[in-house]
Amino acid sequence: MLEQLQQKGKASIEPARPVYIKSTGTVVGKMEGEGPLASHFDMICDTDKFGEETWEAAESRMQKEAVALALGKANLQASDIRYIFAGDLLGQNIATCFGLMDYEIPLFGLYGACSTLGEGMSLAAMCLAGGFAEQVMVVTSSHFAGAEKNFRFPVEYANQRPLSATWTVTGSGAYVLCNEKTQVKITGFTNGKIMDYGIRDAQNMGAAMAPAAMDLIKTHLKDFGRKPDDYDKIVTGDLGTVGQEILIKLLKDEGIDISGVHEDCGMKIFDSEEQGTQAGGSGCGCSAVTLAAWYLPKLMSGEYRRILFIPTGALMSQVSFNEGQNVTGIAHGVVLEHVD
Repeated sequence: MLEQLQQKGKASIEPARPVYIKSTGTVVGKMEGEGPLASHFDMICDTDKFGEETWEAAESRMQKEAVALALGKANLQASDIRYIFAGDLLGQNIATCFGLMDYEIPLFGLYGACSTLGEGMSLAAMCLAGGFAEQVMVVTSSHFAGAEKNFRFPVEYANQRPLSATWTVTGSGAYVLCNEKTQVKITGFTNGKIMDYGIRDAQNMGAAMAPAAMDLIKTHLKDFGRKPDDYDKIVTGDLGTVGQEILIKLLKDEGIDISGVHEDCGMKIFDSEEQGTQAGGSGCGCSAVTLAAWYLPKLMSGEYRRILFIPTGALMSQVSFNEGQNVTGIAHGVVLEHVD
């Protein structure tokens, strides 16, 4: 099956066998449903507990509903899916485990923090290109209250948030990937390495993740022999305003200017001034719902011909933070192209 996957440079792959996005499902919370992309989401809940008793159960419910939406749009049953590649921000991926259990689909549980969608898409594309499945799903989620409790302060504490803080998106995105031709194709992907720039501030995720995005973009362009203008958009997942400024500066220091094509899902999903979300959005759900709701339709219509999608993750846990470890970063890049 190796002939189906062509290695590019040190960290990239170009699948020889076509891999397409067949359908998506997006579920978001109340605040996301009041933001600029409200009309583009499939489901908006008027309470962030989604009818459940806990934040964690609410996140599981989001995943379950997002998968149902994606399956319904593709006119598929759960039994038609060979594998699910999924993850979240909670310990032991419990949102994923409890949310997807009833579907009885073989699961690869992933953890790449907020970069998990890019990791999942890469692995799913390898699986499809290698001939090991015909239809798979990629699912991620995050929940503001669950993430705050897990990594920072419980929402009941009402701590003051610095301007560098990003707002974890309450949302879940599910994707059906297949070998059947659709209007959007995965034509390549580049997977990043862990980057440690000495950041210890758990409320400044943009600074922790920007170096990983910089290294990923630099590596990707070299591996594929491209320049930034070869893309209609280079879209990061979760950097926000602080991370965007750092990313553009770091790349300019390397002789690469992406300022004309760069956008960030975390800056797109909220109106930071009106909604008080400081630097913007983050979380596994941020890039998952924004890509599906905003960028994929533009690829499907042909308004965009090619984008580089780069969700970024800050790798940390309660234990690592409490023991004084740095907040390291990682990024995964996926090339998405319009199909005529």
